[in-house]
Amino acid sequence: MLKRYVWMLAVVVSQAAWASPWEKVKTPSHGESQSIGGYSNGCLAGGQSLPLEGDGYQVMRSYRGRYYGHQDMIKFLHDLAHGVNQLKLGQLLVGDIAMPRGGRFASGHASHQTGLDADIWLKLSDKPLSDEELIDVQPLPMVHLKQYRINKKNWGDKQALMIQLAAADERVARIFVHPVIKEQLCQREWKERDWLRKVRPWWGHYYHFHVRLNCPEGDTSCKAQTPPPPGDGCGAELASWRPKPKPVTKEKPKAVAKVKKKPPVVPPAQCVALLQKDS
Repeated sequence: MLKRYVWMLAVVVSQAAWASPWEKVKTPSHGESQSIGGYSNGCLAGGQSLPLEGDGYQVMRSYRGRYYGHQDMIKFLHDLAHGVNQLKLGQLLVGDIAMPRGGRFASGHASHQTGLDADIWLKLSDKPLSDEELIDVQPLPMVHLKQYRINKKNWGDKQALMIQLAAADERVARIFVHPVIKEQLCQREWKERDWLRKVRPWWGHYYHFHVRLNCPEGDTSCKAQTPPPPGDGCGAELASWRPKPKPVTKEKPKAVAKVKKKPPVVPPAQCVALLQKDS
């Protein structure tokens, strides 16, 4: 019976945006924080909420209810905000973390499901934003996307130092940024460069960076990601992300093959039980 319910839930999760059952759950479950499953197919037990504002940070778009995380993530965000404040870099703007019990968002992300992912905007403010501004904060692009080059007007030392501060933390497994931002970090002279290994190029992250924490120690239900390859990732690997010029050809375009539908994502059985559980 449970297997059948797992399959049915998987079909529901993979359907249209409004069909995500996780978005209907408004409260975390009781107990200690536990990340279950993988970053892109899992859930969060005992989630904690990040206060909407604190020492050196603010949560944006709180009406979406995406400010819950594993206790390790909440502690990390407090520590990062404190460090950013100590360096006088500006006010930290926190975007999506996870929903009360994690799970798949209806839109916006495939990950952020276990409370171990968080988006930090690269837009820094000298003073706290008003409630009205926090509802609909406009992104500050760090990259000219079409030209594949950095936006020198917006990118600077503060953004670079903020990413370094986050990546140097031993709790962090990965940080995702646009390839052009990774390129900028690689070109700088740093006393220590080991942390650059964690900074991974990924499309879309041109106005924010995505922090991913390691599975918490002793959290046996958490599925870890393969560690990044050795090195700082600043050589051929980074160069491979640079767009290649389109070849000039007079041939007729080939017919586009039909894309096969992917099988539904099957969530861990523990997540099925968590979804049904009373708070």
